[in-house]
Amino acid sequence: MLIAEDLVLLVFDDESGKPDSMVTNLPYALAGALLIELGIENRIGVDEENKGRLVLLDRTPPAHPVLADALVKLEKFDGRKPKDAISPLSGQKLTERLLEGLADRGVLRREEGKVLKLFPVTRWPAEDSAHEVELRKTLNAVLVDGQDPDERTAALVAVLAAIKAASKVLDLPERSDRKLVDQRAKDIAEGNWGSVATRKAIEELTAAVMTAVMIPAIVTTSTT
Repeated sequence: MLIAEDLVLLVFDDESGKPDSMVTNLPYALAGALLIELGIENRIGVDEENKGRLVLLDRTPPAHPVLADALVKLEKFDGRKPKDAISPLSGQKLTERLLEGLADRGVLRREEGKVLKLFPVTRWPAEDSAHEVELRKTLNAVLVDGQDPDERTAALVAVLAAIKAASKVLDLPERSDRKLVDQRAKDIAEGNWGSVATRKAIEELTAAVMTAVMIPAIVTTSTT
């Protein structure tokens, strides 16, 4: 299971099959997750001696088609800043591709319908929740109980921290608990747990998400 697929399962409601309305910047987060995954697999790196430029280390196609396509796209960004790749990786209906892949493997179920009997809509309720249940247990152990995360869990937490969604994907009773979870996620994201490439990818993801949030705000302010 890709880190991006884990993120999709956490964000989409098991019953309604719709994404959590409180989670924003999902396409950027998914793109960042792909970048981090490729870093973990040592397919890409970051040249710290050349201003943190992206370096392709292994062009062998990954088994997962979405990850393989991402690696091909990154060929155009070899030698450029990792942040330059976030937006292109998020395009071409990345979320839908991940959802369809999970449905093909029996993890989600595709349901077609219409809103007001006019507008077509697709929902993705859970079909087999076994993986997601274990994933949430792991996140709860790490973010609530303070257990040390493994590299992949730390990467997922870092992505959640970048879009400020760590507390939103867990069932937490109190507002104070949410603040503690978000701080714990931020601490993990900023920790020294991964390679240079993965840490750089997280930095770039966070910067890209912040830009995505700030630009609409700036435009709105300037036009009022």
